Amino acid sequence: MALKIIFAGTPDFSVAPLKALLDSEHDVIAVYAQPDRPSGRGRKLTAGPVKQVALDHNIPVYQPLSLKDAAAQQELINLQADLMVVVAYGLILPAVILNAPRLGCINIHASLLPRWRGAAPIQRAILTGDKTTGITIMQMDVGLDTGDMLLKKECDIRGDDTGSSLHDRLSVLGAEALMEALPLLIDGTTHPVAQDESQACYAEKLNKAEALLDWQQPAQQLVARIQAFNAWPVAQTTCLKDDKSQVLRIWRARVLDEPSGKTPGTVLRSSRDAIDVAAGDVVVQLLQVQLPGGKPMDVKDFVNAHDLSGQVLGHG
Repeated sequence: MALKIIFAGTPDFSVAPLKALLDSEHDVIAVYAQPDRPSGRGRKLTAGPVKQVALDHNIPVYQPLSLKDAAAQQELINLQADLMVVVAYGLILPAVILNAPRLGCINIHASLLPRWRGAAPIQRAILTGDKTTGITIMQMDVGLDTGDMLLKKECDIRGDDTGSSLHDRLSVLGAEALMEALPLLIDGTTHPVAQDESQACYAEKLNKAEALLDWQQPAQQLVARIQAFNAWPVAQTTCLKDDKSQVLRIWRARVLDEPSGKTPGTVLRSSRDAIDVAAGDVVVQLLQVQLPGGKPMDVKDFVNAHDLSGQVLGHG
């Protein structure tokens, strides 16, 4: 049986599930996305990825500032949807919205709930050194990612995973999980499982202040931070160029299991293979970096023009 579905999502992560629905027998009758945001140097209002896909498929797009407004609520209720699918939408859904579709609202969440409820589950999993994560299809309630779990799909976190690479894999996995869950909802054969509150933890929103590296930390923690914050907000430190301090963004790095023996932040070696930096225990090898106004560069290209040997990063 084909469902009449409202899809609510805004960023890239939501695109794969939306496309999966569009390729299915189900009818996406409306898309909800956050209002357009200024983007680029000209700060022009730009449609987000989900809105752009909807426009390309001639699907009506709704962009209320809030769903707490009575008129916006009635507009959604009037659509008479069977189901609302929510993926990284970014607005709170009040009870009247959660109860509007015949089958309620389901959420595609990028963690194995109840672990990592909240805004940044992908990055927090990498930061903490989790070995596995996944997707949870959840029946939404008024809490923050607290609803009953309908379906889970696991995903390994690889040693070289970044926030970006894991984001992309989980987006695809979310689409797969959604298409598995829909027949169960239609047949009424889901087996909702309540979350164990004692196992819950909160993945708070990322902020730019977290991106500043403290070289006194162990190398593994520093590399985890670098990987988690690729591609936003991007880990950073400071270095000297022409005797002036400037930001050095670090996109990729790895642990070199070699005692540093130097003040944390000291550049031990600078070569075409890597820039080796002393951490709180062993060495961090920088593999891809970026200076202000430039593009991310592999170290072999960076060291042709910039020699950081002997500098103490973070103290410029």
